[in-house]
Amino acid sequence: MKETLVFQGPCFTRSGYGDHSRDLLKSLRKMDRFDIKIIPMRWGNTPQNQADSTTEFGRWMLERVVTQLNVQPDIFIQVSVANEFTPVGKFNIGITAAVETNIIPKDFIEGSNKMDLILVPSEFTKGIMMNTMYQEQNSQTKQIIREHKITKPIEVLFEGVDLEVFLNNRSTKTDILESVETDFNFLYVGHWLRGDLGQDRKDVGMLIKTFTAVFKSLPKKSQPGLILKTSQSGFSITDRENIKNKINEVIGQIGDECPPIYLIHGDLSEEEMASLYHHPKVKAMVSFTKGEGYGRPLAEFTVTGKPVIASNWSGHLDFLPSEYSVLLNGSLTNVHPSAADKFLLAEAKWFTVNYSDAANKLYDVFNNYSKYLDKSKNLKENTINNFSLQSMHSKFVELLDKYIKTKPKLVPINLPKLQKI
Repeated sequence: MKETLVFQGPCFTRSGYGDHSRDLLKSLRKMDRFDIKIIPMRWGNTPQNQADSTTEFGRWMLERVVTQLNVQPDIFIQVSVANEFTPVGKFNIGITAAVETNIIPKDFIEGSNKMDLILVPSEFTKGIMMNTMYQEQNSQTKQIIREHKITKPIEVLFEGVDLEVFLNNRSTKTDILESVETDFNFLYVGHWLRGDLGQDRKDVGMLIKTFTAVFKSLPKKSQPGLILKTSQSGFSITDRENIKNKINEVIGQIGDECPPIYLIHGDLSEEEMASLYHHPKVKAMVSFTKGEGYGRPLAEFTVTGKPVIASNWSGHLDFLPSEYSVLLNGSLTNVHPSAADKFLLAEAKWFTVNYSDAANKLYDVFNNYSKYLDKSKNLKENTINNFSLQSMHSKFVELLDKYIKTKPKLVPINLPKLQKI
């Protein structure tokens, strides 16, 4: 009899945690080792449209949904922020990207210590979780009476790239960049989160501002473009208009000199995203991110073999070696009040790109593209060999074998037949 495994996560949502949840479920299904039940969760305001009943995997997920547990499962896996971890099974695994700053909140420590094993997507996240500690003092003597830190094992399980989807250009019904007139374009993929200019976590505003400052002086026909595949939390018309307004606020009064900026807004399938990454008009991916638990779009883009320009800090450095990538210098700065919340603590720090360094590197990639293209081709091989979905599956199997003691099974004994004497 198979061990019972309950998986709780936002597996039906269009989100980074949703994508990761589905990859984990595909891996667990492939193992054919557990009797799997699924408890789907919401993830903010992201759409819950990823359980496609017309596909075999979509039907498999839907058939395993449960609304309540009648018996304690052997294994419980929860994919969420760590403060929500709740042990339900005999062995409990919490999977999280934690936060993108240099410390985690205290309740993340408390939640993590409720589980038997924590899995995180990068060495960066593991280091932040292991090294964060809070000291509790006696209110009168000021002596330290307790230290709060994670005491449970933490292992890295990266988010593998599905090579069947992203390795090659995918044919789609329409050319997603048909309206893009420029032949050389930088691509940004990610949410535009809250925060003042230069303070949102992905730093989209300053990416736009730096890009326009670098290329506005070039002749109009010689300017590259910037493609933004972005949204706030959903794909509504209101959200799209809000993004357009934010772009216009950044570019201000530049006028006709402004290099072209294109907005792609909407829910694209994985096949459409692959087509976007491989499109000949897309020459490089760029991110001024202040921090990533992993950086899934960056990892997916590496298999195009095109240059990746990204901040020199946090989770994506696992799969972006400096010798193959264009890493942007910068420094750790305080989380701004306009971006701080209960996860991104006001007393925490994250990375801010040196915009002068970024400007120089954007221009050099544009001006000496063939040099950077030769350099980045090794990114493709690195991801194929070390960060594929198959590699993630193998690592997941290895970790489960290491930490979960499989129940002994009854094995029939075949005794030899006795001969008469």
